[in-house]
Amino acid sequence: MMSTGFVIELDGNALMKDTIRIGTKMIDADSPVFVIAEIGVNHNGDLDLAKTMVTEAKRCGADCVKFQTFKADRVVTHDAPKAHYQMHTTNPEQSQLEMLEAVELSHEQHRQVMAHAKNEGLVFISTPYNREDADFLESLDVPAYKLASISCAEPSFIEYVAAKGKPVILSTGMATLSEVDGAVRTLRNTGNHQVIVLQCTTNYPSRVEDANLRAMVTMGDALSTWIGYSDHTENDIACIMSVALGARLIEKHFTTDQNLPGPDHSSSSTPDAFRNLVSRIRQAEQILGDGLKQPCAIERTNSTGMRRSLVAASNIEKDAIITDEMITLKRPATGMNPSLYHHVIGKRAAKHLARDKQITMDDILD
Repeated sequence: MMSTGFVIELDGNALMKDTIRIGTKMIDADSPVFVIAEIGVNHNGDLDLAKTMVTEAKRCGADCVKFQTFKADRVVTHDAPKAHYQMHTTNPEQSQLEMLEAVELSHEQHRQVMAHAKNEGLVFISTPYNREDADFLESLDVPAYKLASISCAEPSFIEYVAAKGKPVILSTGMATLSEVDGAVRTLRNTGNHQVIVLQCTTNYPSRVEDANLRAMVTMGDALSTWIGYSDHTENDIACIMSVALGARLIEKHFTTDQNLPGPDHSSSSTPDAFRNLVSRIRQAEQILGDGLKQPCAIERTNSTGMRRSLVAASNIEKDAIITDEMITLKRPATGMNPSLYHHVIGKRAAKHLARDKQITMDDILD
């Protein structure tokens, strides 16, 4: 992999990554991967549907549910065009403003959804799009903020959110490494070092060949941050691979029905798919292990039957000088260790040794 050329230092020393706490969950090198069900705007502005999705996310094994907090007329102009993918997933005659107005949640709906998530034992976070949104979420005492990829290019907004002192999860779709570096520096300059940077491809759905998971590793190495992956692909391969590459957080869009109206449903995971994803993430964590190269418990049990001992390759008469042809290695590993092979060669047999007899120290004379 080519060098990025980026080195982040503080007083001449590379920044250390401290444990980040989000609600009751920890994010560090030893913690389970933090799994976010990105409900986003898939509730379609319906409080009951939002609560149902939270309940389903819990049943699927999510650690956290994430929403989006905005007022449409503070996000887009009246004549703002839709994104390319939105033209295919929503009514093309509907403006972006009209589309977003239909999927807003009121402040009271936010409170009720957050309370429901808490009752389900889930962390509730949301993505603010303006200072007013961030202030409202702060009034709810959210445990962290998720910033959308667009915020990578908005240092003043990053600074405003980071100054609240909560962990910041930053998606990086559409951004260059230089832009992400600037965003992270802006965040840290507020005194807030609680940042998790997510590799992301801004398209819904996105192609697997656009996932570029190695960029996630590049960002973590260059910026000394915890890393994760926000997935928009149509399967879970990229998510599992990102865990293997060191992702500490996985985010995936979530819906109860891909056929519901709205911009993101068709590229979101259904409960069955999300449940399978969480199961595979947990299996991937087990597969990765602790990194220590040592036999596991079952290997220690199996080693006796699988490994070998020094044994007589043929009948060896008493007082014979043991040569290379007289000994061999055979299972089980209940006799002399094969590492003592050369210790035995050239010694005299202390007694008659029948073929296949395991050789012991008592069987040889110096």
